[in-house]
Amino acid sequence: MPAFTEPYRKGWQLAVEEINAKGGINGNKLVVISKDDAGKPADAVTAANELVSKEGVVMLTGAFFSHIGLAIADFAAQKKIYYLAGEPLTDAIVWSKGNPYTFRLRPSNYMQAAMLAEEAAKLPAKKWATVAPNYEYGQSAVAVFKKLLSEKRPDIEWVGEQWPPQGKIDAGAVVEALAATKPEAILNVTFGPDLVKFVREGNTRGLFQGKTVVSFLTGEPEYIDPLKTETPEGWLVTGYPWYGVETPEHQAFLKAYQAKYNDYPRLGSVVGYALMYSAAEVLKKANSTETDKLIAATKGLEVGTPFGKVKFRDIDHQSTLGAFVGKTAVKDGKGIMVDYSYRDGAKYLPSDDEVKKLRPQN
Repeated sequence: MPAFTEPYRKGWQLAVEEINAKGGINGNKLVVISKDDAGKPADAVTAANELVSKEGVVMLTGAFFSHIGLAIADFAAQKKIYYLAGEPLTDAIVWSKGNPYTFRLRPSNYMQAAMLAEEAAKLPAKKWATVAPNYEYGQSAVAVFKKLLSEKRPDIEWVGEQWPPQGKIDAGAVVEALAATKPEAILNVTFGPDLVKFVREGNTRGLFQGKTVVSFLTGEPEYIDPLKTETPEGWLVTGYPWYGVETPEHQAFLKAYQAKYNDYPRLGSVVGYALMYSAAEVLKKANSTETDKLIAATKGLEVGTPFGKVKFRDIDHQSTLGAFVGKTAVKDGKGIMVDYSYRDGAKYLPSDDEVKKLRPQN
């Protein structure tokens, strides 16, 4: 997934440079050792084990796929090492499989589903079909979106589901199968090259004509940019309109990123950058590398990010980082987001009482 992971690396490398230029961690240099998990849980655990046992790291961060995040979270609990997940979106990482050692930065499937369902509930469509990659992320995204939208709209009927293997979509067959269910609206959770193939076949076969499409992540530059003129117009999406975020925090980040890389940031850039600043703030506040002190320092911690201040919740270790919600459009031969607004993650998280039912209480 280099479209996300390369900008992600650039983001955290920029942050490390800035942090060390400002005096590091209470006078000590912040050092990051990175390894590739190859998208395989066993490889990820092997890499984590080497980082802890051979490199002597004091915390683990990162991972991309949700099932990899869960594998590292389990490793962290077994080895009693602190883990700050950046990208993995599955709710399980902070709820059903949450543990004292694991925290998560990005807005989860639940949070993004709640943002999208809030808008989707206003639409007239009653018959919905879904398409998502058949692994932890796709399965949990579909489940929580269906739950949240059905609660708001009990009249909705779910008429079909398609579960292509991640990275191996047979887009023609998927589009035909979805069309056969005669949906009025479609939830899409595919991303990356699968999304491009799905959109191309859907456009060719007229799947999207007269239908509402709600789509996780599609407004992120790493996923909308490859679509170019094929970008479908009017999809309701979460994403990152980097060209239109005028806040001082974002402008400072954008300027620094463009100066260093002569390129525009992707959402991965923001995640990598905010992840490393979060790790640095944890280490500064703890003024220690002992795991229990790092955990204590993270609970309730506020961190500045390009999207503004976020807080790591004590109850479930989830940060309040939000996301942009808007619609897709084409401008100058490129896919963009329009009619977007930033949704504060804190407003889309369940109450403490609900979390106590969702997360094992220690």
